[in-house]
Amino acid sequence: MGCCDTPGLMPVDTALTKILDQVKPLETATTVSLSEGMGLVLAEDICSPINVPPFANSAMDGYALRIADLENTDTLHMAGKSFAGIPYNGECQPGQCIRIMTGAQMPEGADTVIMQEETEVDGDNIRFTNKVSHGENVRPIGDDVHHGDVVVAKGNRITAREMPLLASLGIATLPVYRRPIVAFFSTGDELRPVGEPLEAGQIYDSNRYGIRALLEKFGCDVVDLGIIADCPEKLREAFDKATTADVLVTSGGVSVGEADYTKDILDEQGEIGFWKIAMKPGKPFAFGTIKNTWFCGLPGNPVSAMVTLYQLVQPMLAKLAGHSQYQPPQRLKAKATTVFKKRPGRADYQRGIYQINSEGQVEVATTGNQGSGAFSSMHQANCFVVLEQERGRVMPGEDVTIELFNQAMY
Repeated sequence: MGCCDTPGLMPVDTALTKILDQVKPLETATTVSLSEGMGLVLAEDICSPINVPPFANSAMDGYALRIADLENTDTLHMAGKSFAGIPYNGECQPGQCIRIMTGAQMPEGADTVIMQEETEVDGDNIRFTNKVSHGENVRPIGDDVHHGDVVVAKGNRITAREMPLLASLGIATLPVYRRPIVAFFSTGDELRPVGEPLEAGQIYDSNRYGIRALLEKFGCDVVDLGIIADCPEKLREAFDKATTADVLVTSGGVSVGEADYTKDILDEQGEIGFWKIAMKPGKPFAFGTIKNTWFCGLPGNPVSAMVTLYQLVQPMLAKLAGHSQYQPPQRLKAKATTVFKKRPGRADYQRGIYQINSEGQVEVATTGNQGSGAFSSMHQANCFVVLEQERGRVMPGEDVTIELFNQAMY
């Protein structure tokens, strides 16, 4: 048995595969206006109804002409002007040129544009001081998008990059999947809402704020059920309310061996697997169903809750939302500049600060305290330092894998 084969611990990749193998996309489609589409997932391919540009136009301020006319002369007569939205009304005849602005429609008969900086003007006689090639500085019809092209594929989440593209095609409505509805609550008699004074043995409920922020960034509609006391009746009531959602996320009460009502009620009402995952932070995790609602039970420690939500629940919610183009956070190789303390046995998601040094190399330093309750480490970090399950202590100068925070963390 190797050092990474810790008895009873499930590798992170295995846990994620088990989750994704069970979850199926909701695929409940609706239609929204373009302005309402931001962050939603397309339920159909979007094909262009037009060519972009819809007409050949000039890429420069200059003069439109027939390139063949410059074979025996360098001077042409300016016959008119073409502006953006006000095209030249007529044909560019042999021996003529048309003053044209950037984005203006090419006059009929013209095939090339010479920029104004390469001309000498004498009234309506324009001398061209530089030779150019046929078609230069002209954007042809469909240069960017052809009619019928798939411009944004089904399964893509609409971002600020897609919005102007879709608007440029005149697309007013979008076929999209509805957002997953995710209910969440925290459990524990020791928890108090922010803004209230703490008494002996009490702490503030920070998890709900981190969970809500991430869920909303994941593109979900959220239902905050608050803090639920360690009371069987209140817990049953909360679980009943949550079954109207697609997913229930809880924090606390899923540690194996923990004397807790939460686990007992989950065993009664659903089909839940309580897993010990070979990851740090975040070893205790629960996954399954309560009636028709997916259940994800996160650890109670703040950093553990956020790491498991980010690493395990984020890709699950992407699949549920129909986001088939979802990409996991980007990973890079980096040089460690500090010691990273670790024991073999669990994959470790330590919080790090990466930068590009003067030689163009990626390097990373620890944020310091890596305790599962030290949330300041998340505030300081801009990446996870992903230390392999079998790996031990990392010394400065060693190569490590870093995982850049994706948009959910910003």
